[in-house]
Amino acid sequence: MANYVLSNANRFYAAVESSYGQVAAVTQANRFPAVRLSAHQAIVPGKRRDKTGTRTFLGSSPGARRETVFDLRTYLTSWTGIGVPSYGPLFQAALGGTPQVSSGLTVAATPSTTGIQTTAPHGLLVGSGVSFSGEIRFVTSVPDASSVVVNAPFSNSIPAGASLATTATYTLGTALPSLSVYDYWDPASTVSRLVTGAVVNQLAIAVNGDFHDFTFAGYAADLLDSMSFAAGNTGGGITTFPVEPTPGQFDYSIVPGHLGQAWLGQVPQQFMTLTAAQIHVNNNISMRTYEFGSSYPRSAVPGPRAVSSSFSVFTQDDTGTNALYVAAKQRMTIPAMLQLGQQQGQLIAIYLPAVTPEIPEFNDTESRLQWTFTNNLAQGTSNDEMVIAFA
Repeated sequence: MANYVLSNANRFYAAVESSYGQVAAVTQANRFPAVRLSAHQAIVPGKRRDKTGTRTFLGSSPGARRETVFDLRTYLTSWTGIGVPSYGPLFQAALGGTPQVSSGLTVAATPSTTGIQTTAPHGLLVGSGVSFSGEIRFVTSVPDASSVVVNAPFSNSIPAGASLATTATYTLGTALPSLSVYDYWDPASTVSRLVTGAVVNQLAIAVNGDFHDFTFAGYAADLLDSMSFAAGNTGGGITTFPVEPTPGQFDYSIVPGHLGQAWLGQVPQQFMTLTAAQIHVNNNISMRTYEFGSSYPRSAVPGPRAVSSSFSVFTQDDTGTNALYVAAKQRMTIPAMLQLGQQQGQLIAIYLPAVTPEIPEFNDTESRLQWTFTNNLAQGTSNDEMVIAFA
């Protein structure tokens, strides 16, 4: 007998496409945890001006243009350190750069609190993530093939012979890849969905909620489903709806939203007074939807990128807090870094090398004064406003 479908009886997969709208195959390694996937396709009816002799709507052409949008939300979860994080393709689609994985590095010496020398050539670049003992830092300069300088000191000194943890670093790119996002449901007779040509227009990272929260929203080429996909259909370059990979073990831990670190200021200082923060990326994507000859978008074109942050801190009469206000008032740029999580395998860090803080709003509605810095724009020279690393 037919029954209701449970709203959590589904599994998500995502993979980067080789070309726009062409379905990418997935394996068990592409499965990622998510809170929700909202995907919607709408017909864009032409405005009829012919004289029909009636006020009744006569319907739209089945070949009318179609617009597809999606909104996906997930949490920061644990990572084994093998390959890239399961939701790595989503971050690659949002930022554009190819992920850089660093592993197997051994420390030879630490000549300063922010300097690290390795026993072998490290292969790291400016912006690469470096991780040790449950913390992530970012490379700000590379003096030579075996030395780097990071943006802030580690809490614990790194002894000679220590191993640095595996990191996966995501950088910005001029072009943005598209994704295939799968949404398989149980029972098997229920409609499963496949979003093709998904491009991330907006990425939002929220800090200090119940859990660390990631939201990806944007446009897509098409929304396919297992029920209406007819034999011989070539939508997305496939002729049959893809069968789900055999589900395997899928264990992970969700990271509490209050765990992490915040480093702010021209001389980086760890702020223990952060109460809320959000990082937002807007790719200002335009879709090639209204060109002659197709009912579906042909591609996605990213526009000028906007990377912004907002954060609130409890106000203290110390040098670091006052320096934030001065930087805002005098329109100075400062580096900012947020680390989410505090255990190896459950870390993500976001680094903005040059942020111009806005003059804060004074929030005196509670017993302690808070300053809220809103819409602080990041800047750079070429695809270097922001970098994200997992460890």
